[in-house]
Formats: sequence, structure tokens, C-alpha cells
Amino acid sequence: MATPEFIVRLREKIGHDPLWLVGVTAYVEDADGRVLLGRRADTGEWALVYGINEPGEEPAVTVVREVREETGVDVEPRALVRVRASRHLTVYANGDQTQYLDLMFSCRLAEGGCAEPRVADDESLEVGWFAPDALPEPLAASTRERLGALAAWREAGSAEALFSLDA
Repeated sequence: MATPEFIVRLREKIGHDPLWLVGVTAYVEDADGRVLLGRRADTGEWALVYGINEPGEEPAVTVVREVREETGVDVEPRALVRVRASRHLTVYANGDQTQYLDLMFSCRLAEGGCAEPRVADDESLEVGWFAPDALPEPLAASTRERLGALAAWREAGSAEALFSLDA
């Protein structure tokens, strides 16, 4: 799991001080209602696909890139369903400190794209589709929380999306 080059350069200047980053999370559902999850190499937990937005990269483009890089699956973002600033300061093993603004997208499979997940990088041990009532364990606490937020969004009706990409 290589640290993005822009973060490496920033860390050369600021050391381990807190760094504010924009991240994206992908909720991907297939035609059977199954959810795409990856088992993370760093924690061993199952989680939604997420990653860091590169400087100047549109967040919707980031979510497409991250899903493809981590699972090989091609997606289309449909709606921005949540924007959340983390109050939690993440401290990594090397001492780096980070906080995230997470943009969660609801995505569908891209027409004509790859729908068969595979481990596509070193960030995941396994990837796959799972029925919402049969999610694998251990499931990351952050994924449980995000799935709860998605359920609340759906309850409110998808017309209540923060931002629709179907304009």
C-alpha cells in the first residue's frame, strides 16, 4: 500500500503533524443487491472500497479509480450520499497523523465494464459480492457506520441525495 507521492512530498515538509485529506468511499451494489467489499491487508477487516483523492482529481473520478484499482470492477457513481468530516485523528504506525473528509458515493456497475471482482492491488486480501444480510466478519466499524448512513439516506428517499450525478 504505497503512500501517494503528493503525501510523501507533504510529509517531507510537515513531518508527522496532522494532515487534512479528502477521501472517497464507494457503496457498490450489483443487480442482485449484493454489496462489493474488500478484506483489507492492513487490518484484515472487510470494508467498503475507499481511498484518497489526488490533488485536482474530481471525487467522482477518484471513486471510479479506487474501485478499479482495488477490485478490478468498473463502476459509475450515481449519487453523493454523504459528506462527513472525521473528528477522529488517525495516527499511523510511523507516527503520521491524518484526519479525513469522506465523500461517500452510491455506485452502480458500469455498462459493459468488468463486474467480476478480483484482488487487483496489495491493499486487499480478498474481494467479493455479499448479500446485505450476510456480510462477512470481521466487518470494519467504519463500514458498519457507513452502511447505517446509507440506510438512513435510502429511508429518506434517493431524491434526497446530497448531489445527483444524473443531471
